[in-house]
Amino acid sequence: MDSSVLFSLRLSLQVALVATVFVMVAGIGIAYVLALKQFRGKELLDMLFTLPLVLPPTVIGYYLIVLLGRNGLLGNYIYSWTGFSIMFTWYAAVLASFVVALPLMIKTTRAAIESIDKDLINASYTLGHSALATLFNIVLPLAKKGIIAGAVLSFARAMGEFGATLMIAGNIPGRTDTMPLAVYSAAGSGDWSKANLMVLFFTLISGSFLYVANRLGKRFV
Repeated sequence: MDSSVLFSLRLSLQVALVATVFVMVAGIGIAYVLALKQFRGKELLDMLFTLPLVLPPTVIGYYLIVLLGRNGLLGNYIYSWTGFSIMFTWYAAVLASFVVALPLMIKTTRAAIESIDKDLINASYTLGHSALATLFNIVLPLAKKGIIAGAVLSFARAMGEFGATLMIAGNIPGRTDTMPLAVYSAAGSGDWSKANLMVLFFTLISGSFLYVANRLGKRFV
């Protein structure tokens, strides 16, 4: 296994881990609001967060370029003020993975929170606990199974992200070529032995992580 394969594997793990951390923080917060709060347009908001599940990854990547590209709606101001552009960096790969994995975290966590007996939550409020205290002492412990499942699915989705990453981060060897992009490049150039090795190794790594994560999850259920 040469250094380019090891780099792609390390980058994929790095991108997936960082994206999953942000997905968990944002996903739990959004799921909590969607599950327990009532406000106009809630289901429309849920639809917007769910769109990345059904949109082609290249369309998601296009939206990210329009928004955060050097001449994008926000990217233009960021570049003017800081001289920094997220395009063609590993941060862009993290952003792409975050966007496509977030709906999985929201859906599983929302379902877990909505299954909690609301009398338990109301009892916590009656006893004088704040919404934040109720979240950490009642909601999260009771919804932990769904949260763990969402985190596992989000990590797996982030590891396998291809289309949006290719659009916004590019496929730059030694810089932004995550494992899926490296497989694409190897297959495109006819280097089937390298592609086969990466596919097999990537499958084993992903399967091993899912197995370990599921076993760890059972300890908390």
